[in-house]
Amino acid sequence: MFDTMTVTKIVGGFCGSLLVFLLGSWAADAIYNVGGDHGGEQEQAYTIPVEDSGAGEAEEEGPSFEEVLASADIGAGERVFGKCRACHNVDGSNATGPHLDGVVGRDVGSVPGFNYSGALSEHFDVWTPENLNTFLENPRGAASGTTMSFAGLNKIEDRANVIAYLDSLDN
Repeated sequence: MFDTMTVTKIVGGFCGSLLVFLLGSWAADAIYNVGGDHGGEQEQAYTIPVEDSGAGEAEEEGPSFEEVLASADIGAGERVFGKCRACHNVDGSNATGPHLDGVVGRDVGSVPGFNYSGALSEHFDVWTPENLNTFLENPRGAASGTTMSFAGLNKIEDRANVIAYLDSLDN
């Protein structure tokens, strides 16, 4: 069915096609890149002048964390804490993560019987509401190297509500 001449024709056709594409690429590069060096900086041909309106300087932020924490809802915090229940308890017993009753004001990494990764104590000393807010917003970003796999709470209201709920547990 296949003899050596057929195989030779197939390989020759493939090599010829490859040669045509390579020569075409070389020709296009020579035509469209006249006088340009491949590794150097290219000068922009035309720029459009734009007036600076100052709109991009600083976006107005919402209320501060202290203001949101002052008006936090403990009931809403308990509902948001449902995301934390998979790994944390509030009854004094450790689960995948340490128990969180009495966490507000507690020293970082001080729950007896829980094996911490050590990354938290490098970044925080005491779990103040501000430290908890920073950590709960982005746990891996706030304490790189932590073993906590939670993605974080994006809304400042959710973080404030959870912190108010946790603070209410220890009276």
